[in-house]
Amino acid sequence: MEILAFGVQGDEKPLIERAFAGQHEVRCLDVFLSEDTAPIAAGYEIVSSSVNADLSGRVLRTLAAGGTKMIAQRSTGFNNIDLDVARQLGLTVSRVSYYSPYSVAEFAWTLAMAVNRRIVRASNRTRDFDFRLNGLMGRDMRGRTVGVLGTGKIGEAFTRIAHGFGMNLLGWDVAQNPACVELGMKYVDKDELFASSDLISLHVPLLESTHHIIGAEALKTMKDDAILVNSSRGGLVDTDALVTELRSGRFAGVGLDVYEAEAGLFFLDKSLVVVEDDTLARLITFPNVVVTSHQAYYTHDAVGQIIDTTVANVADYLAGRRSENTLSPAVPS
Repeated sequence: MEILAFGVQGDEKPLIERAFAGQHEVRCLDVFLSEDTAPIAAGYEIVSSSVNADLSGRVLRTLAAGGTKMIAQRSTGFNNIDLDVARQLGLTVSRVSYYSPYSVAEFAWTLAMAVNRRIVRASNRTRDFDFRLNGLMGRDMRGRTVGVLGTGKIGEAFTRIAHGFGMNLLGWDVAQNPACVELGMKYVDKDELFASSDLISLHVPLLESTHHIIGAEALKTMKDDAILVNSSRGGLVDTDALVTELRSGRFAGVGLDVYEAEAGLFFLDKSLVVVEDDTLARLITFPNVVVTSHQAYYTHDAVGQIIDTTVANVADYLAGRRSENTLSPAVPS
C-alpha cells in the first residue's frame, strides 16, 4: 500500500522512508495538509499529517471523498482535528500519545537559559567583533523559584532539571505527580504560581480550559522580571496581551517555541516575503524575546519514536485493532 505523508521535513524524510521500508511505500510531501492541498490525497487510503495540519471538517470531507479512510497524525496534540466530523465520516484517526519528554523539556530549558544569559544578543555581537558585556547580565537559577504549569511526563522532566539547578519548585495541574512531589514540588493555585515564580514554563495541552491560560490578568500577576517559556502550544498564551506587557518594559525574558497563529508560517521559509502578522513581527523585535519555530520535539530520539509509533498505528489500522493512540473511532473506556 502507498501512504501519503504531508508536512515532511528534510531531516525527517529518510527516517520515514526507512521505517516503512519493506512494509509500505510512502510518498513524502513538504507541503502541509490544508484545504488547498487535501485534493492531492485523492486515491490514498492512508494519509499521514504533521503537527500544523488543518484537519477541519472541510478538509476531512475532502479526504473522505477522495477515498482516504485513515489519518495518522505525527504528533501528540490533536486540537487541529475535528474529531466529531471524523467519526461521522467513519475515518480512523490516530496520534502519537508518547515520545521522548526530554526533547521538549531540555529545549524549554535551552530557551530559558538563552533569554536569561542573553545568548542570542551575545552571539550577534561577537559576530561583529563587539566583545562588550554591557546589557548581557543574567541571573543564577539556583535558589530561585520555578513554576511549572502541567506536570505530566514533559513537566516532570523539566522539573527534574530545575531540581538539578537547585531551584524552589512550584507546580500546578489537575492532578499531582508523585514524582514531582518527591523532588520537593509544592502544588499551588495558578495565581500563587504566577506571583511567586521567577521562571514559568508551560507544559499543559491546549484545551478549551487552557486556551489563553496566560492571559492579560495572569501576565499582570507575574513578577516584572520573570522569565516565561512556552514550548507546548501557542494558544496557551494571549500573544497580544504579552506584547502589551513587553512594550511596558516587563519581564526579564520570554522564550517561545510556539505561537498561536503559527499555521502557515512555522516550518516555512518566509524570508523573501512580507509577513503580514503584525503581532509576530512586533514580538520578534523585543531584545528580551527569543522565538523558535516549533522545534522543541525535533531530536533524532523523539522524531524516531514518533515515526515508529506512526508505523505501528498504520499496522493497527490494517489489522482492525485500536490502541491508546486511536482517536477515531473512540476507544471504548
